[in-house]
Amino acid sequence: MCRTQALADVAGGVNVQSRELLPANVIPRHYHITLEPDFKKLTFDGTVLIDLDVVDDSTSVSFHSLDIEIHKVEISSGGQTISSFPTVSYNEDTQVTKVDFDNAVTKGSKAQLELKFTGHLNDKMAGFYRSTYKKPDGSEGVMAVTQMEPTDARRAFPCFDEPSLKAEFTVTLIADKNLTCLSNMDVASESEVTSSTGGSSKKAVTFNKSPLMSTYLVAFIVGELNYIETNDFRVPVRVYAPPGYDIEHGRFSLDLAAKTLAFYENVFGIDFPLPKMDQIAIADFAQGAMENWGLVTYRVVDLLLDEKVSGAATKERVAEVVQHELAHQWFGNLVTMDWWDGLWLNEGFATWASWYSCNVFFPDWKVWEGYVTDSLQRALSLDSLRSSHPIEVPVKKADEINQIFDAISYSKGSCVLRMIATYLGEDAFLEGVRHYLKKHAYGNTQTGDLWASLSEVSGKDVEGVMKVWTKNIGFPVVAVTEKDDKTIHLKQNRFLRTGDTKPEEDTVLYPVFLGLRTKDGVDETLALDKREGEFRVSSTDFFKLNANHTGLYRTSYTPERLEKLGSAAKQGLLSVEDRAGMIADAGALATSGYQKTSGVLNLLKGFDSETEFVVWSEIISRVATIQGAWMFEDKWVRDGLEKFQLELVSAKAHEKGWEFSESDGHIEQQFKAMLFGNAGICGDKIIIQAAKEMFAKYMDGDKSAIHPNIRGSVFSMALRYGGKEEYDAVLNFYRTSTNSDERNTALRCLGRSKDPELIKQTLSLLSGNEVKDQDIYMPTAGLRSHAEGVEALFAWMEEHWDELVVRLPPALSMLGSMVTIFTSSFTKKEQLEKVEKFFADKSTNGFDQSLAQSLDAVRSKISWIERDGADVAAWVKDNGYSS
Repeated sequence: MCRTQALADVAGGVNVQSRELLPANVIPRHYHITLEPDFKKLTFDGTVLIDLDVVDDSTSVSFHSLDIEIHKVEISSGGQTISSFPTVSYNEDTQVTKVDFDNAVTKGSKAQLELKFTGHLNDKMAGFYRSTYKKPDGSEGVMAVTQMEPTDARRAFPCFDEPSLKAEFTVTLIADKNLTCLSNMDVASESEVTSSTGGSSKKAVTFNKSPLMSTYLVAFIVGELNYIETNDFRVPVRVYAPPGYDIEHGRFSLDLAAKTLAFYENVFGIDFPLPKMDQIAIADFAQGAMENWGLVTYRVVDLLLDEKVSGAATKERVAEVVQHELAHQWFGNLVTMDWWDGLWLNEGFATWASWYSCNVFFPDWKVWEGYVTDSLQRALSLDSLRSSHPIEVPVKKADEINQIFDAISYSKGSCVLRMIATYLGEDAFLEGVRHYLKKHAYGNTQTGDLWASLSEVSGKDVEGVMKVWTKNIGFPVVAVTEKDDKTIHLKQNRFLRTGDTKPEEDTVLYPVFLGLRTKDGVDETLALDKREGEFRVSSTDFFKLNANHTGLYRTSYTPERLEKLGSAAKQGLLSVEDRAGMIADAGALATSGYQKTSGVLNLLKGFDSETEFVVWSEIISRVATIQGAWMFEDKWVRDGLEKFQLELVSAKAHEKGWEFSESDGHIEQQFKAMLFGNAGICGDKIIIQAAKEMFAKYMDGDKSAIHPNIRGSVFSMALRYGGKEEYDAVLNFYRTSTNSDERNTALRCLGRSKDPELIKQTLSLLSGNEVKDQDIYMPTAGLRSHAEGVEALFAWMEEHWDELVVRLPPALSMLGSMVTIFTSSFTKKEQLEKVEKFFADKSTNGFDQSLAQSLDAVRSKISWIERDGADVAAWVKDNGYSS
């Protein structure tokens, strides 16, 4: 939920009064969970014994449950049954079951709650659910898998489903003897038992007791599985996948995991505390991956990598996801936020750690350069909306929590950590992290605990500096003017993408780390902590703020200074990060009215001699942002912007070529692919012809005809410039390929076709069972690239809303993502009104923040076009792109 007020400070932490928390009269200490899935009935039977400490004299116990039928409840204490037939009631809104009994359990005593229950192996990718996959013989296999974060452990077993209520867990899984059973811990014992469902002989696998952990990290898997293993780490590391997937495609992730665990042990100063580390590919998975302690679950494409059919970008994504999840084993699992307003402590740190470790393991990938155009821009983009939220966001109930798994918690959180690491120095920052982890191991924390450890180690007032960044929405733009040849004047104001910041929205003053670059080097000691101030420089001949863009702000220069910085870039005075970040800032400032869009277009035109991939990536991204905002404007203007982009990239694309060799580095591969794809989509006739020839050979059976790096671009060109024959070929490729990465590429490209009948066919994939729920956003990707597709997407949503809500329940995260996809590409007032009208009489619980952010994004484009529509049209005409 969007909250404009700051979190209220109270003694020792944050205001908890508005949170929906369980009564604190008992505390869970240990769970023994026994589960038996039934793959025919798609149900599971379960028993849980929960050992409780009694904090107050009590005649009731309350716990969470959802979509579970409880058959038996028994309370005992001191070996005596307190009540075998208590009164059981359920609050559907809070998802809390309350058990009332006559004889009180006394304060200071121990009690045990025993529950027998039945649950449904649902198809919503939440709780204990079913995942289906295609076996090698073409038949369908079924697995029982879990996804508990944030509040779905209660779907799998009755529990105290709050992150601060850590307990130990002993898990027993009952299954057919041919199936593999996995949980967080290693196996303690295995025995033969008689099934409770049909009298057949099965196995009961009991796992060793876990350390103290939160319910959202509990995991269990039952299914047919293959695995590979390495002993290169101190404890066994495995990768699992169901039949039908080549388990050897897990080799990259397996080897990387073993190396990463050893690396993190050294960096964090604490041994990985579990006896094994399993990673498993799951065919139905709503997120990219989940950090369950000792049993990390992944979307197939984020764990299994076939380097013969996947490009460099996919490999980088797999590495980043694996290293992100393994960082969580310490930051999140060992030390856990006490409530979901501290989610960023988990996700921001794991995101930062994945970049940090990737940089060590793959220095030639230059991930800190990519960080500037990736994490930083995602954070600044979302946080430039009124409907953003603080990093530490107050959340009250379950359906609010899913909405904060976004670019603020992940990207802005990681940016704040990068900023503080730069401010303190990396060594001091990591020493503070080690202090924090050791002090709070197996416990729960708030953001202030991290700041306290960093302060203790560094001797600096970290909390005083950083709480402004975590407790407030937004970030500043710093306007730079030059007073004389040795003095610059700086002023900060809140930056809003819509360009209409009100005085009451501009009261927060941020401690802005200036990172002042001059010919003498970079001064990291300077900060602007008030509204405006003056700073000395050795000379105004050359200076730039936010060196390497480690600071979380935009910089607004005068047109004259921007021109000088463009020249400085050509002279080699600016780093790659500086150049990419400067372009990003200029583009964002045009969006909000600080600069003219024509000025940005001229700036981009001046970068024709640029040599670096990351900078070109940002150039292309900024042109694409303008094109997206102008999507529904006059055709001659749109065509002119496309001609400009073609002029920008075409020569470079031909210079680089689109042949790939073993000597091409990781970045060079992505550079070639990006230029080839953009030039082709913008109309380069030679590239389009080359793509058509590759496509024909590829679909004729020559799988070497298209290099994996450009497969998506070739498919996109075939669909954009072809017809039904090409469309049917790509759709058939999706249906017949057995590789998830290939299938996803096809699905994402289908919407590129503008033919009304083919648009309709693409939209039909959003219904039915052909596309898994986890993937239904993919066919929309191509549709969002053109006006016809954008209009068709919203019309489809209007017609199919009721079925969409059933398929993607609002309490889970995917509906909000789809609402954003269906609505955020609009650019006109009448389109905005149409969206507002559609949702006016509908409950938006569970996705209200996504909708608000989408509408804000549309409003920003409306105001941008109103302000600069004539400016861009004149620029297109004056620069000869209108013919």
